Amino acid sequence: MEILEKNRLEMVQEYISKAMDYPRYRALVSQLALTGGSTGPNQSEIYVNYTKLGDKRMSRWEKTFKISEEVREKLKSYDKELVLLVLTESWCGDAAASLPIMNKIAEASPSISLKIVLRDENLDLMDLFLTNGARSIPKVIVFDKANNEIIGEWGPRPSMATQMVEDYKREHGKLTDEFKQELQLWYNKNKGQNILEDILELLALE
Repeated sequence: MEILEKNRLEMVQEYISKAMDYPRYRALVSQLALTGGSTGPNQSEIYVNYTKLGDKRMSRWEKTFKISEEVREKLKSYDKELVLLVLTESWCGDAAASLPIMNKIAEASPSISLKIVLRDENLDLMDLFLTNGARSIPKVIVFDKANNEIIGEWGPRPSMATQMVEDYKREHGKLTDEFKQELQLWYNKNKGQNILEDILELLALE
């Protein structure tokens, strides 16, 4: 167990050093949306379309998501130096809804930084942070730089959406396109608040 944890720590440190920041990732997604591409090996039309849709959704979240002054003050005075290291891909719908919120959190705190790596190019890291045995994304690894430790994980969805997915799978066996549309409507209606609450809880601010 100790060896595994040491491997995880070393791997996370290595990937933080070569990860993209949010502006670079956004530029990549926007360029792919413009040229008709996608991150990862699958360049099919459906993944290209998901990338275009994700680019639009991220732009919308960047414009509409707001952090309250109360939470902003908490983040401003937060004194732990943390890195939110995210595994994702451009076509991931759940990432399109969550990454802009995480970026706003990082922007509000001088001690929190957001770093991003692509899953399919970095499966050695992904396989150390599976969700129920699956390579689910986005996956957020919360790393405490001062104490050199992983203090939490998040993903692939906010807690309320995770419960919705589990309930639907229990009843129907798998997720349908109709449910995925309902899930996107939920994201819009929730306005990013559940994602914010989850991350603040990880930071012990909630």
